[in-house]
Amino acid sequence: MRAGRLQGKVALVFGAGSSGPGWGNGKAAAVAYAREGARVVCFDIAEPAAAETAALITAEGFEALALPVDVTKQDSVQSAVTAALGHFGRIDVLHNNVGVTLSGGPVEIAEAQFQRAMDINLGSVFRTAKAVLPQMLAQGGGAIINISSLAATRWTGYPYFTYSTAKAAVNQATVALAMQYAPHGIRANCIMPGLIDTPLIYSQIAAHYASAEEMVAARSRAVPMGRMGTAWDIARAAVFLASDEAAFITGVCLPVDGGQSCAVPAPH
Repeated sequence: MRAGRLQGKVALVFGAGSSGPGWGNGKAAAVAYAREGARVVCFDIAEPAAAETAALITAEGFEALALPVDVTKQDSVQSAVTAALGHFGRIDVLHNNVGVTLSGGPVEIAEAQFQRAMDINLGSVFRTAKAVLPQMLAQGGGAIINISSLAATRWTGYPYFTYSTAKAAVNQATVALAMQYAPHGIRANCIMPGLIDTPLIYSQIAAHYASAEEMVAARSRAVPMGRMGTAWDIARAAVFLASDEAAFITGVCLPVDGGQSCAVPAPH
């Protein structure tokens, strides 16, 4: 590993804020990009969360900009991307980290909930790509990293019909982007996190367990390595995929899961 792998590049991170105290995947990725030399634009629907991440980056002596955005609205995404381009002059990395879980199957969830979840988890990838790709085409290259989930390819123990469906679509959307734009020097890959210890699990998943401690213990047991991953595990994978070290890698859906995707699920 060498430092400065993203020197001179500009990275746009959608979902750069954290849903609570600590390090979420997008927050860690934004800081990791900056530490490798990228100038980073931190996008989040919660402007204070984006500003917090940007402040962490600037406190370390790197460049960052915080902008609010609603990824369910194309005009909001386009305006935010235009502002980022006006500030930094180029776009080299598009990182999509926006996502939401919703408990229940087709019987339990309302159609409006299903549409909303798809609009956030999958629609965000479409809208950001639509806004960013013209600039990458004009530059002659770029890297797209979409954060998917292990739930895209297997049952993970939670009744997340919409989340699993949307993330499976994100996987194939990534492949479609990679193949269509490969001749133009644009690479697209996705990361499929397994069980990761981030603030989100305490707000969106802990309700499935008797306590947060039980959740942590159960999730750790489900991983062959015996522990959950961290946001930094996802961030380090993202930095590699965004860098020139991955110049011949595109269309890959990479599990970062401590081996969980290779293991036979334990009986419940």
